[in-house]
Amino acid sequence: MSLDSVPKILIIRRDNIGDLVCTTPLIHALRQRFPDGWLGALVNSYNAPVLDGNPDLDEVFVYTKAKHRDADQSLPAILWQRLRMMHRLRRMQLDDVIIATTSPQPRVLTLAQWLKPKRIIGFGDLKGLDVALPLDNASRHEVEDVFRVASLYGIAGAPPACRVHAPIAATPPPARCVPSGTLTIGIHISARKPSQRWPAQHFAETIKAIAAQGPARFMLLWSPGAEDNPLHPGDDAKAREVMQRVGADTTVIARPTQTLAELIAALGECNLLICADGGAMHLAAGLGLPIVCLFGNSGASRWRPWGVPCQLLQKPSLDVGDITVAEVTNAFSALQAGIPAPSA
Repeated sequence: MSLDSVPKILIIRRDNIGDLVCTTPLIHALRQRFPDGWLGALVNSYNAPVLDGNPDLDEVFVYTKAKHRDADQSLPAILWQRLRMMHRLRRMQLDDVIIATTSPQPRVLTLAQWLKPKRIIGFGDLKGLDVALPLDNASRHEVEDVFRVASLYGIAGAPPACRVHAPIAATPPPARCVPSGTLTIGIHISARKPSQRWPAQHFAETIKAIAAQGPARFMLLWSPGAEDNPLHPGDDAKAREVMQRVGADTTVIARPTQTLAELIAALGECNLLICADGGAMHLAAGLGLPIVCLFGNSGASRWRPWGVPCQLLQKPSLDVGDITVAEVTNAFSALQAGIPAPSA
């Protein structure tokens, strides 16, 4: 495309929270490259809050997967809404559709073809792609991998930071009114994969060890619900155990987050986060938070926090339970040394 072009570009990313966060550097670079162009994103209702308030996008198109629909949403209704949205996108006569998932996506390609853009860009050797980027063979970070699309638009250099925007409260809640110099440390205890779940006792001991070092308060974050719920397992019992083990002498703010938007808002109140690898970690990176991250059986080189100070802990066993409290506490101290003291 020429330097003076004003394209219409749709980015499709329909997978997990972290994957969409890792696509925001590409979105920002495209906005910088085409300040007057039209940029849109097609996402699902599960990951859509990642893009709330993102100034780089003109519009976000959201569809609901059948498994994610609310109790009051019928399947015919969400399919009808999706069809109307797709017809609208087709009428826009898009220049480019970018399938931003860094693996072959035949079903998404079929969807993109139905939109009839001038060009479809994607990853892997799929018949029907106008521009097919080869699959990664250089062990890139996910951000770097998807950012290879940028070179097609004459964009050079390293990817910028991830970008997530926390809402700004009109009236700061009492939880934000803390003495000058007091860190608000997020402690996120939930993890989808069993190999990523650090024990409640370890979290509690870490909170007490950090509290003994100086002024701090802690925001305990978790996915609410019962552990044995087959549809939406939660960590209410684990959170209660952490609170009981910490006791009343340390300031711990309990913040169960029912929705992704609530999690983003809560992370926006923190100065630093301790968590396992997962969506919360990538959201925190998008918010610019320093992170102590605990990795189990996942690829640290591809999925580490991007663009923020971090201390990454991973054992040869690939079991997060083998990481010790002392190791996390030491990692926190090393990270904290490079963080300016927060003001009131």
